[in-house]
Amino acid sequence: MGVGATHTMERLAASIGELDGAPVVFQAALDVPHGGVLFALPALLATGLLRHAATYFSLPRGYYRLDTLLIVLAFMALARLKTLESVRYVAPGEWGKLVGMDRIPEVRTLRSKLAILAQTGEPEQWSATLCQEWMQADPDAAQVLYVDGHVRVYHGQTRLPRHYVARKKMALRATTDYWVHAMNGQPFLLVHLPLDPGLIEVLRNDLLPWLDKNVPNQPSEEELDADPLRHRFTLVFDREGYSPALFRFLKEQRLACMTYHKYPGDPWPEEEFSPVQTTLASGANVSMDLAERGTRLGDDLWVREIRKRCASGHQTSILALDYSSEPTRIAPRMFARWSQENFFKYMREQYSLDKLVDYGTMAFPETFQVVNPAYRKLDSQVRSQVAKLARKQAEFGALLLEDDIEPDAVEGYEQKKTALRDEVEARLREAEQSKTLRRNTDRYIDVERLPDEERFEPLKPLSKHLVDTVKMIAYRAETSMANLVKEKMARLDDARPLLRGLYNAEADILPDEERGTLTVRLHHLATHCSDQTLEHLCDELNATESIFPGTKLRLVYELVSGRNP
Repeated sequence: MGVGATHTMERLAASIGELDGAPVVFQAALDVPHGGVLFALPALLATGLLRHAATYFSLPRGYYRLDTLLIVLAFMALARLKTLESVRYVAPGEWGKLVGMDRIPEVRTLRSKLAILAQTGEPEQWSATLCQEWMQADPDAAQVLYVDGHVRVYHGQTRLPRHYVARKKMALRATTDYWVHAMNGQPFLLVHLPLDPGLIEVLRNDLLPWLDKNVPNQPSEEELDADPLRHRFTLVFDREGYSPALFRFLKEQRLACMTYHKYPGDPWPEEEFSPVQTTLASGANVSMDLAERGTRLGDDLWVREIRKRCASGHQTSILALDYSSEPTRIAPRMFARWSQENFFKYMREQYSLDKLVDYGTMAFPETFQVVNPAYRKLDSQVRSQVAKLARKQAEFGALLLEDDIEPDAVEGYEQKKTALRDEVEARLREAEQSKTLRRNTDRYIDVERLPDEERFEPLKPLSKHLVDTVKMIAYRAETSMANLVKEKMARLDDARPLLRGLYNAEADILPDEERGTLTVRLHHLATHCSDQTLEHLCDELNATESIFPGTKLRLVYELVSGRNP
């Protein structure tokens, strides 16, 4: 039955199909490792860990319940167990005490249960339903949405397509997930795709149809007709989404967007900039040197271009389809996009966002379209040739006769300029030939037409989607707890480190069936200030009167004593 298995009769009943989930029974236990993670349970439940789970998932008859399995996964994320394999190196009986079981599932059981939930359940619909509720609970935050792709580098044996990884500065085998966040970095929506078509296509085909139906507080058709400059909500993304065709489509849909200008051109005169006071997403008031112009993209699309000038003289160009907001609101919204990058960095380091969950692969339909390798090679060749041509043209234009007009100097100047002109013309012909070849090459082909050496198999996404949704819930729960402890902290940046210490601290678990309580008594942390902060957290958590799932026991949180000894 495994190490720590003491519920013999229940496990025997489960083995012959006579048990549909073992009852949750707590026993008094002292000094339980990671007992502090129980402090996160009210936040996890409020965030939606078990909400709708029974609607979208079910498990066959057996020992472990669905709610127990999800709580275990959330506790593992908060306790920073990096992968499912980490369960091999913890005491299963001690972890079982945290969820009212004799032990937690072993790795093989966890993987099999996840596979069942992914194959028979609907993890994507569960995640989307939670996103809809989160947006409804904070409609103001849903009015400005940040969209970005997160590239997960793959180091296994399966052949995957290559992606450019900015943090590595090289093209590596990887997969890309797309995330939608609020301005403060809180995640809303996650989209897993077997093959990455690029941000523009994901926006058009996957995100916009869903957001169009589910973003709250959108103006009515009558309100839009009454105000031609009004938009329904705003999307913010990086230069990967730069596309005049996409901007035109968004404008037709009455959607605003913000992104960086991919081709900003020459710097604007310094006298156009003026200092203005603006408020960042963090609430800090800062001064920015801003300037604004109207910019035409293509033949008929006018957009706002707002530039911020740094002390060094560098100018950052922002394009916006928001025709009504002041520049002092647009610039901070664009620069708040870094909250997404901070989220990805934190999730990689603390929640192991890039770790694999399922090693299985899936087959593409034969008619599935992928980028033609021949086109990709020609496109790279054209870009390289155009860049080299631009450098030679710049060198040709900068060539001046600076010495005295002597016959020898003039002759040398003419020879050098003639050689450069010949080289520019040769590179121009070469670039045009490559462009013609690229134009005559199909950009997309069916998977069945791929050469053998270019074929690849995508990883199965559903188990990963399920676990990432649990991690997203855990992150939101941690954030809500961080906001509570910040109320009593002088150094706000210490909130999350304090919670990480809390989740790994020892605690006593004391059930009282007569009083209907489950007391979690935390051992002291390193400093008296931390204990005072946690006393405030205990008061807030106790006010929720949360019930441990599967029982009638109300959770009560306290420290071992009211004061440090």
